Amino acid sequence: MPRFAANLTFLFAELPFGERCAAAAAAGFGAVEILYPYDTAARDTRRALLANGLELVLINAPPPNYTGGTPGFAALPGGEDRFRYDIRRVLRYATELKAGLIHVMAGHSDAADAIDTLVANLQWAADAAPGQRFTIEPLNPTDKPGYALADFDLAAEVLARVDRANVGLQFDSYHAQMIHGDALAVWQRHSSRISHVQIGDAPGRGAPGSGQIDFPALFAAIDASGYEGWVSAEYTPATRRSADSLGWLRATMP
Repeated sequence: MPRFAANLTFLFAELPFGERCAAAAAAGFGAVEILYPYDTAARDTRRALLANGLELVLINAPPPNYTGGTPGFAALPGGEDRFRYDIRRVLRYATELKAGLIHVMAGHSDAADAIDTLVANLQWAADAAPGQRFTIEPLNPTDKPGYALADFDLAAEVLARVDRANVGLQFDSYHAQMIHGDALAVWQRHSSRISHVQIGDAPGRGAPGSGQIDFPALFAAIDASGYEGWVSAEYTPATRRSADSLGWLRATMP
């Protein structure tokens, strides 16, 4: 079975943020991801990770723009200066938190040169921080209408153009199923480019086993592909306590 991590933005959200690391560790997770860690001092988050023996797999970029204005999303033509400023901010967090991956969000744009802008910005980020790994992730148009990157085949084309070893594809089973109708087929088509995995069922973004996706087949395909990264649970629990939604995890344990 894959190595499972917990997304602390979705799971254990019934708890104060400071208690979520302990809850994830108690549930058996060895790593976590935090989509937006910016409201908590990095040193406090780092202490909680260390105290519970957890690895931080991923954070999102850009951070919020607390002074107003549009944050530096990667596919917004004309926003290159803001993008670079925000990536530098995120890199400081990633360094202190020892975050393995930074998910660079494309943002909402229908401009003709949005994808060209995305490619150029990703190349800049990859070259500015060659020791840091980055990802891009297609988001489905039902949840994120107008998102500039809404197709896994397009994401593969972007990565081919970016052509940087430290930029890879983020596979989310929920978005893959919602966009293409077959998350397993998306995995099989693009597994060679995938550097991070998130799981949630579709429709509804519930726990594995609550919807259409054949997770035993998907987990077997992940294993067979030789993928060695983390598989992060990123779904909305239907139970009051997130721990009570983890039957799918216990079923994978020997």
